Amino acid sequence: MKDFAGTPGTFTSLALRISQCIFAAGSITAMATTSNFFNFTAFCYLIASMGLQVIWSFGLALLDAYALIRKKVLHNSILVSLFVVGDWVTCTLSLAAASASAGITMLLFHDVGHCNYYNECQKYQMSVALAFLSWITLSVSSLIMLWLLSAGKTRR
Repeated sequence: MKDFAGTPGTFTSLALRISQCIFAAGSITAMATTSNFFNFTAFCYLIASMGLQVIWSFGLALLDAYALIRKKVLHNSILVSLFVVGDWVTCTLSLAAASASAGITMLLFHDVGHCNYYNECQKYQMSVALAFLSWITLSVSSLIMLWLLSAGKTRR
């Protein structure tokens, strides 16, 4: 069986998982360092969603690192099914949180002109941008997992 980039237990998969984790942690850090993020439900949802993303991606990065050390590619159909479901759930939550936060950021700081602190506005924008970058890398992983499962490249 030929392995392709992004399958569980490969270096590309590890790189995707680490980048997801870093972008999500950066989004949390940028948002949590502001003083008024808790006043907006969308921003709180973004932190919760990115927190879940960090936990999921870090766990799978550890699994990929273990598989790389052991020189195994994880093609178990049950395991790949779990990856597909987990990736799609976290992908949907991440996109919803990033989109809602982007909408609030645009509304408050461009349409209403409510941004009194320029540095805080930049942190909101940076957090949303990092959340979208995390979502992009997660969507790549989730599409690879779905293709792997649907193409029948797994073992029982």
